[in-house]
Amino acid sequence: MIAPKSISNGHPAVILATWFWSGLSPKAPGTMGSLAALPFGYLLYYFGGQLLLLEGIIVVFMVGLWSTHIYLTRSGKSDPGEVVIDEVAGQWLPLLVAGSDPLLYLLSFALFRLFDIWKPFPISWLDKNVKGAFGVMIDDILAGLIALGVLIIIIEVLP
Repeated sequence: MIAPKSISNGHPAVILATWFWSGLSPKAPGTMGSLAALPFGYLLYYFGGQLLLLEGIIVVFMVGLWSTHIYLTRSGKSDPGEVVIDEVAGQWLPLLVAGSDPLLYLLSFALFRLFDIWKPFPISWLDKNVKGAFGVMIDDILAGLIALGVLIIIIEVLP
């Protein structure tokens, strides 16, 4: 087996995979990554609505596949906590319906973190069985989709 190559914190893949180093937080890197995603998501929604935010999710997912692959290859790790670009893509999904409403924005954050940490089935199955960069990314996408669905239900049920 060849030893993994080192990767510096200034490498573009590290900057993106750790979402501008927010994932390097010594405490709760996933939560820090989700928090760091919120202002970017807000700006995308503010300037281009749901369509620009959806395009942003797709771009971040694709960039996440690339940067996470490089990070995993160079670090020799399988699902490092410091890689949080997956949280960014997942966190932006419920923001599609939160708009700029502060309460819905906060609820989007809470719901995404709940499902990302709790990992109910089928999120847990993906987390355990799908490996590599795609595996790192896809369980958070599903957590974001479930958070989106729950938020839609809440919006429809509450006046």
